Amino acid sequence: MDTDVLIVGAGIIGLSSALALIQRGAKVTLLERGSVGSESSWAGGGILSPLCPWDYSNAVTQLTTRGAALFPTWADALQQASGIDPEYTVSGMLVLPPFDVKAARQWCAAHAVLLQETTHAAHEALFLPNVAQVRNPRLVRALRQQVEALGGRIVEQCAVQEIHSEGERVSALYTDQGAFSAQDYIVTAGAWSKQVLGKFALQLEIKPMRGQMLLFKFTTPPLRHIVLQQDLYLIPRRDGHLLVGSTLEDVGFDKGITQTAYAELRQRAEALLPQLRDMSLLQHWAGLRPGSPHNIPVIGRHAAMRNLYVNSGHFRYGVTMAPSSVEILLNAMQDKPQPFDVTPYQTGWGD
Repeated sequence: MDTDVLIVGAGIIGLSSALALIQRGAKVTLLERGSVGSESSWAGGGILSPLCPWDYSNAVTQLTTRGAALFPTWADALQQASGIDPEYTVSGMLVLPPFDVKAARQWCAAHAVLLQETTHAAHEALFLPNVAQVRNPRLVRALRQQVEALGGRIVEQCAVQEIHSEGERVSALYTDQGAFSAQDYIVTAGAWSKQVLGKFALQLEIKPMRGQMLLFKFTTPPLRHIVLQQDLYLIPRRDGHLLVGSTLEDVGFDKGITQTAYAELRQRAEALLPQLRDMSLLQHWAGLRPGSPHNIPVIGRHAAMRNLYVNSGHFRYGVTMAPSSVEILLNAMQDKPQPFDVTPYQTGWGD
């Protein structure tokens, strides 16, 4: 045993969990079944907000609100330490109809969130000027560099085959690269978390939910802010890239892309941004979100295994929730007070 903590899954949640533990003096090893950050962490759009927060439960919005508040300092520290700019940008988000304006007003007023009522193409619209975004792949690279620079070990192409236990404690992880052991074990395997946990999954409800996205490249950014209409969003990057997403498909572990999704996303996006009609598609991909009931992740200690933890099931908002989810996880590991009631994140799992 040459490590204090073994983390299964090296996406944004696993990497950020590892970095926080390392910064507190722990020796950490991450086991990744594929390549670092190559699943939903890479595939997502990086909007640091629920699409319309007034449509979600408090269990979701308290995590996203705290995560978004922690993000500027977190991203800046990562950039300063790693030299990699994750491009944290406060771009604002324009919300186009249909939407529930009364619910939006009430939620924003209750949570001190700035909401501006405006018009777009002669229709009523809402603008959330403080919504930010980040470029997921760059965030992954910055996190990886810092984890490794501070002594963290990452083992890629390493799939966990079995969790071995003795009494109320996990004693080892059996993988296709041999056995690994530590004092504590954390599963941050996203859509694969339930499969990794096997008989230890209890009532954990996490499953893959496919999302397809399109990428275009303009000479200069075609939009000043994120544009959202129902479940369709357009995300402008600083360098002129424009992301269009996303589908929500319950198709198991199938990461294939489809012509149907391409046609629908492109048609809807062109209706909002006519300049896209003359643009060639740069890339079309799919990722598997760690789907969970009502978008509520599972964070905390296993009800029966004293050294087994999970930080997974963030569905669409893993990037936004990353800083606050790590805070809750470390508090649980160290028996420290939590910033708010964390009971919703332990249903069917925690003690």
